[in-house]
Amino acid sequence: MTIEDFAKKINWLGHDGFRIDTEKTIYFDPFKIEGGPKADLIFITHDHFDHCSPEDVEKIQDSQTVIVTEKASAKKLSGDVRVLQPGESLSVDDIKIQAVHSYNTDKDFHPKSNNWLGFIVEIEGITAYHAGDTDFIPEMKDLEVDIAFLPVSGTYVMTAEQAVQAALAINPKLAIPMHYGAIVGDEQDAITFKRALEGKVEVLVLKKQ
Repeated sequence: MTIEDFAKKINWLGHDGFRIDTEKTIYFDPFKIEGGPKADLIFITHDHFDHCSPEDVEKIQDSQTVIVTEKASAKKLSGDVRVLQPGESLSVDDIKIQAVHSYNTDKDFHPKSNNWLGFIVEIEGITAYHAGDTDFIPEMKDLEVDIAFLPVSGTYVMTAEQAVQAALAINPKLAIPMHYGAIVGDEQDAITFKRALEGKVEVLVLKKQ
């Protein structure tokens, strides 16, 4: 599958939330959603209320749904919940999942010691990286991914300018900005990110579904 075809399957649900409609229906950090197709997989990056929202998970969860998260979030969720730490991996059917670090370097909202998560998920031959709530961290320089979902709003995560440096270090085939328009940040952060990367990294600014 091409990156362009895969990108058409990605739906931004606002903030850090996404749904990817492949052979499996995959969600990341659903928050303030009205509902949607039932999830085969739900990824929860950490236990802040705008990322681990049990009421939103329930809207898309059924008996077959697998939730992959970290230990603090797992305590708030029910069903088939799989717990990972950074550096660990697992497979669900034919989807390969790797948990990676996600943390702040110059603020205290997301300490590295909490072992909160970003995810690299291989779906239909495409590797997608959801960074979670993070700054530009050294571990990003070692990533090899096709698509990178990166926060851009500052305050709790890296700014658009810092996210540009992260995108240049990761060098994905496609970068998608997130973490704006809900708690902090607005579309201008995404536009700033896109403009700064013109001619360097392809950027897709999605409209909220």
